Amino acid sequence: MDEATQRTRTELARVHSAPHRSAYVILLCCVAAIGGFLFGFDSGVINGTVDALAKAFGTDAAGTGFAVASVLLGCAVGAFGAGRLADSLGRRPTMLLNAILFLVTALATGAANSAGFFIAVRIAAGVAIGGASVLAPMYIAEVAPAHMRGRLASLQQMAIVVGLFSAFLSNAILARVAGGASDIFWFGMPTWRWMFWMEAVPAVAFLLGGMTIPESPRYLVFVGKHEQARKVFTLIGGDGDRLVRQVEQTLEAERRPRLSDLIIPGTRRIAPVLWVGMGLAAFQQFVGINIIFYFGEILWKAAGASEQWALRINVLTGLVNILATIPAIMLIDRIGRKPLLLVGSVGMTLTLGAMAAVFATASAGTDGKPVLSHMAAVAGLTAANLYIVAFAVSWGPVMWVLLGEMFPNEIRGAALAISGATNWAANFAVTVTFLPLLKTVGLSGAYAFYAIAAAISLPFVWLSVCETKGKTLEQMKDTTELES
Repeated sequence: MDEATQRTRTELARVHSAPHRSAYVILLCCVAAIGGFLFGFDSGVINGTVDALAKAFGTDAAGTGFAVASVLLGCAVGAFGAGRLADSLGRRPTMLLNAILFLVTALATGAANSAGFFIAVRIAAGVAIGGASVLAPMYIAEVAPAHMRGRLASLQQMAIVVGLFSAFLSNAILARVAGGASDIFWFGMPTWRWMFWMEAVPAVAFLLGGMTIPESPRYLVFVGKHEQARKVFTLIGGDGDRLVRQVEQTLEAERRPRLSDLIIPGTRRIAPVLWVGMGLAAFQQFVGINIIFYFGEILWKAAGASEQWALRINVLTGLVNILATIPAIMLIDRIGRKPLLLVGSVGMTLTLGAMAAVFATASAGTDGKPVLSHMAAVAGLTAANLYIVAFAVSWGPVMWVLLGEMFPNEIRGAALAISGATNWAANFAVTVTFLPLLKTVGLSGAYAFYAIAAAISLPFVWLSVCETKGKTLEQMKDTTELES
């Protein structure tokens, strides 16, 4: 057999094996994205339990609001710590620990018998959610080929919104069968407890799935396990030797990443790319998206809906969220990250402004709640769902994709930790202030505030965000001269 024939056969074998390798990469990313599903489920399950928790624990509006928002304190801790722990233990072991924490806290939350214990467990659950928000994009970005990384990283957001929808649907079904979130259900337990216990099923799936996936090949290079890294790179469809050499060129193999790496050498200034990441993380929350997902039942009750209808509207918004995320996955590697963010900022500004206008013209009922005409209610619900569409096709998935890929290899873990913690700190600030805002300025004032934040995000993206479409992680450079 001559050399040319051998090369041809080798090339044909490589081409024929490509679909199998792509399927393997997709499988790895799907397993990692189960963490995103749990992120969404754990974030959304509280939605249908707010009034039941207030009744069970005897808390007032401020206490109930803190019980809902307490999970976000843990999220900030989990996001900050997960990146550093993943740099120390590895991506896979940290994901397994995360799965165990999801399982334990799901069971413990449903068993809570006091507000104090509930809050403590929810903070622990937040550590798991925050960890998942960092670990899944990190792992996916490090195993996905450059040409499909945006779509695969978007699986994280798809998993989050499916998790949210699943929590809303589960809550609605349980409440309908039992009669309400406070009513007694299986084994003499109130329904709200079962709403939390349902999370144990995907938590077990995440734990079992995490046991089957390999370690990130880029992490393996970092800790000096080059042969294992070559094998993983080959399995996921790359030239193992070449990719190992590329990673070696961008990593400081003699030490682990440190927070001090985020300071520009020779100065006291934080790397500009980190400021951009923190800004993206903060704006994603300041637009108020999670108010709909955390307080949907309260929100729609305030607009005059019954408990059952409020839960049904939650299911509708969850479904819209899923359907709108699909175009984002299809477009993110075609038109890029930055254009999607810009379109999303415009869309959210307009729809949030419309929602503020709807509730500004509403009259007040005897109970102080807004009274909307049929047309105004339809307009408000339509604007709310269009707002979710604008978020889901842009800031929802794109922010997490960018955080997973925009930082150079040598600072990725530390920068993701800071950016993830920023996202959850902003989430906490928005969540804990919503009920007081509702009492002081009403729904109109709250939505006006979120509309202003969406408007400010537009020039921020235009001036600060650089496109990362189609680049390998080793090609990522801080355009503000991080290494200068």
